[in-house]
Amino acid sequence: MATIYDVSVMAGVSLATVSRVVNNNAKVSEKTRKKVLAAMEALDYRPNAIARSLASSRSNSVGVLVSQLDGPYHGPMMSMIESVLRDAGKHVIFAAGRSDEERERASVSFLQDRGCDALVLDIEAVSDDYLVELAKGQTPIVLINRYVEPIEDRCIYLDNEQGGYLATEHLIKLGHRSIACISGPLYKLDARQRLAGHKRALAEAGLQFDPRLCVEGNFDQRSGREGVNRLLEQKRPFTALVCANDRMASGAIAGCMAQGLSVPADLSVMGYDDFPVPEYITPKLSSVSNPIHEMGKMAANWVLQHVYQLEGAPLARRFEPVLKAKESTGMNR
Repeated sequence: MATIYDVSVMAGVSLATVSRVVNNNAKVSEKTRKKVLAAMEALDYRPNAIARSLASSRSNSVGVLVSQLDGPYHGPMMSMIESVLRDAGKHVIFAAGRSDEERERASVSFLQDRGCDALVLDIEAVSDDYLVELAKGQTPIVLINRYVEPIEDRCIYLDNEQGGYLATEHLIKLGHRSIACISGPLYKLDARQRLAGHKRALAEAGLQFDPRLCVEGNFDQRSGREGVNRLLEQKRPFTALVCANDRMASGAIAGCMAQGLSVPADLSVMGYDDFPVPEYITPKLSSVSNPIHEMGKMAANWVLQHVYQLEGAPLARRFEPVLKAKESTGMNR
């Protein structure tokens, strides 16, 4: 196996010069750099990652901690983060916290122990105080889908309260006055924010929030189907249903069809996220956009600019939701 000494001999340069080339040090002429790279290729020399880390004080790896590693939400976000960082010559280590405080803390420690240069965190169980203290440590952090005021410059988030408002406002503008909802799990901040937006839209329209017309789901299709069944079993009339994400809305539509109801003729259904999956169902789902892939891109760019001092496009921290009206919502007749 070739060593750095073998490379220096073949290239006719010092060990220090080879080290500078390996670590992309600018203090090497282009002619010398090409000589060293040619020697490395001829000898099939692979620099030791640990040695490079010690020499540069960088591991060129970034830790990404999310609630789960699958699904239409985290998948596009993780893919975008990995793509942006890989294009910049950085590697990514993923971990899942499963929305559990102990697991989230343990995963943060795991990523720190691996020498990650920065952490991208999309987590919800740990407290704001924990994150504020974590931000004071040696490993830089940036948060996705969470706003913590003392470290707002490290937060990249969607205005979920406004998104919940837009979803219900759309139904109200269509003439609906009795609007049911299936919320996300209320231990999650984004679910509580979307529900708060729903209530605000009702209040501004002079409509009273009826807790009997609101059931709690868990963001999957099954809970959407079970949720609409529970609402229909109460025999309390409603003409529209707003769901806290597209997967539950898709399940709710399936539940309506199983009971012989037509969407939107008998019931208008509103989703949230505007992910690609609902494009394959009929009718096409009205939804509120959640640009999670763009937030992932912005988090990666934050790391490149703040940690690796690489120039890039201006950073945006707060994203605004956009209503996407399609076929699943219609006028109340």
